[in-house]
Amino acid sequence: MPTTRATTPDAPGRSAVRTLLRLWPYVRPVRLRLFGAALVAIVASCAGLVIPLVLKWLVDGPIAHRDPAGVRLGALYLLLLGLGEALLFGLRRWLVARPLAGVEAKMRAALYRHLQRLPVAFHDRWASGQLLSRGTTDLMLLRMFLAFPLTFLLVNGVTLVVGVIIMLAQDWVLGLVVLGPAVPVVVTCVVFEKRYAAAARLAQDQIGDLTTVVEESVLGIRVVKGFGRHRSQARAFRELSRTLRGTELRKARLLAAIWGVIVTLPEVAVGAALVVGAVRVADGELSAGTLVAFLSTALALRWPVDSIGFLLAMSQEAATATERYFEVMDAEPEADAEEAPKADPGEAPEADPQEGPGPADGRPAARADGGSRFGADRRPRVKADGGPRFEADGGLRFEGVRFRYPDAPPGSPPVLDGVDLHIRPGESMALVGATGSGKTTLTALVPRLYEVTAGRITLDGVDIRRLSRRELRARVAVAFEEPTLFSASVADNVLMGAPEDAGEAELHRALAVAQADFAHALPQGTDTQVGEQGLSLSGGQRQRLALARAVVGRPRFLVLDDPLSALDVHTEAAVEAALRQVLAGTTALIVAHRPSTVLLADRVALLSRGRIAAVGTHHELLRSNAEYAHLMAGDARAEPKAAR
Repeated sequence: MPTTRATTPDAPGRSAVRTLLRLWPYVRPVRLRLFGAALVAIVASCAGLVIPLVLKWLVDGPIAHRDPAGVRLGALYLLLLGLGEALLFGLRRWLVARPLAGVEAKMRAALYRHLQRLPVAFHDRWASGQLLSRGTTDLMLLRMFLAFPLTFLLVNGVTLVVGVIIMLAQDWVLGLVVLGPAVPVVVTCVVFEKRYAAAARLAQDQIGDLTTVVEESVLGIRVVKGFGRHRSQARAFRELSRTLRGTELRKARLLAAIWGVIVTLPEVAVGAALVVGAVRVADGELSAGTLVAFLSTALALRWPVDSIGFLLAMSQEAATATERYFEVMDAEPEADAEEAPKADPGEAPEADPQEGPGPADGRPAARADGGSRFGADRRPRVKADGGPRFEADGGLRFEGVRFRYPDAPPGSPPVLDGVDLHIRPGESMALVGATGSGKTTLTALVPRLYEVTAGRITLDGVDIRRLSRRELRARVAVAFEEPTLFSASVADNVLMGAPEDAGEAELHRALAVAQADFAHALPQGTDTQVGEQGLSLSGGQRQRLALARAVVGRPRFLVLDDPLSALDVHTEAAVEAALRQVLAGTTALIVAHRPSTVLLADRVALLSRGRIAAVGTHHELLRSNAEYAHLMAGDARAEPKAAR
């Protein structure tokens, strides 16, 4: 299973504010709506602080003077202020709902696009559940943060400042009494923020691990049931769930601790202010209306103070979600096209030692009909200026290719070391080697699923690193050993390998080549949905559809990784017969394990110890190479090498 990220530690010196500021490019297009919503919320909150002033006027005025009309007028003022506050908060919610849903959708789309551009090596290291949780749970947390904590951290801050000013203006002595707990509350918040950040990160990573287990259990349900491993899978799930539960309880304890402090201390301060104020009213130093207004203002500030705990908690979770989101977004995508070393135009190409004996002029042996076995003469032509000009169809060539996986331990031997191989235009080459010799790795280098560590690969004389990936993958079609189908129709899966304007004719031709005519007998024909991973089909049917997808676009270069391994003998023979016609018009590299597949190719290359050990026809290698003969005979002495 790919490496998970659940143990990623919190970065030292991490700043939640700096982390959250990275969201600005996504928020900027809707900033006016967000600023407007914050302004509306501030006005609504400040309107609530006017209510204590109205109460003071009521107590010291109409109530003290027994003025019923004044009381009714004061009640009307209070009603209007309450109604206005409610309407303003409703307006705030309306202002942020649609734009923030759009921000979440854009961030999710950006993450998905970026995942498609990341190299295969990245996906090898990351568990799919971790990536899935970043595109779902983490983005939901960010939307909630932008909708509520971001606004109310500002609103509550302004409300507290305005409220404190009002209280000090009413009576500075009582104001100092109420402000007494401010220092311990601030210290508690600082300590809480650091501890909660670590717990929030751990919990979100554990959610990713849990998602991975669920996904793997669902995709591998046939294996789980077939081997009766549902209890062990359930045990693994319970263990992860129990671990996540423990982390969530730790978060709850931290939140309870800060709430205990920020609720208790201000309540004690308000109680003390009530006692002091009552004594001063009794002594005639303070009016009853002022005491009522002061206490009403203090009580109105309870929500801004009490909310500090969970606003900080949500902000820390949002900062962690932002950090996790940008861990993926900061990963370097595949380079599109780059400058690769150019061949010296003044040099004639060296003779290919793998070409074998031929006429003195170096051309492939002539056929009886006068044509070359591999088509026209492929030697470099001479330009008008005297420099050589290579034909456009120069075939597929590996030149000193060396490859080590990016996550391989330092000093470990490379999987491929100095591979030199030339597949001539129109030629099909079978690649044979022991299990683990690096055959699949070599084929993955052609469409640049991995980048060569050293050396180069050329198509028609052009280094593949100088081609855009779009152009490269339009020239090269691949069929992998493990056929992957998507939750779509048969037609959609096959036509994935064709140009956008491909139609029914191309689809039917590809199905015929791959002997996948069973598709027409499905309930809705080629419009039948194959289900997730194509598991509603047999292994051989999936492999034939994958082969049809590879050949549907009539590619100039074809890379097939053991494309017939899941087929029965009769179907294999039929597919081989049809595939010969396709291979006649393309340049192909075919990973093969069985003699029947090897016989599809014009020549065979033996990969051993990361190098091409021999090249020749099947019969030549059987006679001259003991390792190849052992492989074709299924001899156990053909030693596997540690590679991927």
